[in-house]
Amino acid sequence: MNFEEAEHVTQLRDTLRRFLDKEMPRERARELDQKAAYSPEIFAKLCALGVAGLTVPEEYGGAGVDVLSAIIVIEELAKRGTSLAGPYIHCAFYGAMNMLENASEAQKREYLPRLARGELLFAYGLSEPDVGGDLASAGVTARRSDDGSKIIVNGTKRWCTGARIADVIYTLVRTGPKEDRYRNLSLVLVPTTAKGLSIVDIDHIGLRYSETTDVIFDEVEIDAANIVGGPECWNQGWDMLVGRGLDVERLEITAVALGIASVAVDDAWRYAQERSQFGRKISGHQAVRNMLVQARTKLAACRHMLYHAAWLATEGRDCSVESSMAKLFVGDNAVDIVLTCQRVMGAYGCAREYDMERYVRDIVCMPIVGGSSNMQQNNIAGRLGLANR
Repeated sequence: MNFEEAEHVTQLRDTLRRFLDKEMPRERARELDQKAAYSPEIFAKLCALGVAGLTVPEEYGGAGVDVLSAIIVIEELAKRGTSLAGPYIHCAFYGAMNMLENASEAQKREYLPRLARGELLFAYGLSEPDVGGDLASAGVTARRSDDGSKIIVNGTKRWCTGARIADVIYTLVRTGPKEDRYRNLSLVLVPTTAKGLSIVDIDHIGLRYSETTDVIFDEVEIDAANIVGGPECWNQGWDMLVGRGLDVERLEITAVALGIASVAVDDAWRYAQERSQFGRKISGHQAVRNMLVQARTKLAACRHMLYHAAWLATEGRDCSVESSMAKLFVGDNAVDIVLTCQRVMGAYGCAREYDMERYVRDIVCMPIVGGSSNMQQNNIAGRLGLANR
């Protein structure tokens, strides 16, 4: 296998780094993190580079599906915080990847061109107050009107990050008896402007490009045309949920972890060569040298794991095991990497004037969000046919 980076990928990285230096300097990233906000103006400039189209085929106005390149976009953006990486995921992955995989042709024609231009953001409405990893137990209900033209949604979704900045909630709903767990689920597109929809913020420590929220549906009425896949896909939500889109979702959140870990190593590596203690640069002390080398070695392994899974996804090959392995390995090891880098910087690694404290707040979420490490281990065991009884 050739591990040399393709020229177009190197050019993409260079373009993004120049963009971030100009539009998202470190001071601006800290300011947005403290406000739990993102800048629509800067995001629009990012999308003008064409990167939102990396998950959209050319026939729908995109650049052609290149999951690996889109993952690298996330990695580079995440090095400067999540105020651009987060909205990019909501557009290119939550929106475009799901619409590409599951939408009807009419829905693709409606949504994909706008997503390719960065004009829409989607949020996930999957988890609920009593439903985390076990999504087949979803309790938010949806029923069809007597004439079948409308859908009425009721219930509460939890951990719905970005609902306040999103245009659409990609919502998993219960559309039949709860006992038949997998066959009575549907996915629907709920505009955040819909009457009866309300949003309640949940304060949280990391990934602060937007508030995480509860989304409450009180007799929210939408058109039946908003059933993902079209009205004929009523009760077919489970198969859509556990398909290729979920595999790729694991990759995008893993790319955030890789980006954060990468910049943490860079910062600690530089700091160790600037800071002097006991008559020498701290990079000359064996304990510090060992910590930095271990962090960089783990980082290289993380990068290989993620890129291999993303390459499989780009090639249209099954990556369900590899994406779970990448999420598990990178999510857990990125925490170790960043905490090691924080120790290298000592007290300065805890100070708000340095970015390391943000890296720590963001990275500790990674073994949890996007499917916890325990869930990934269960997924891998099941996919590889490991007997459980």
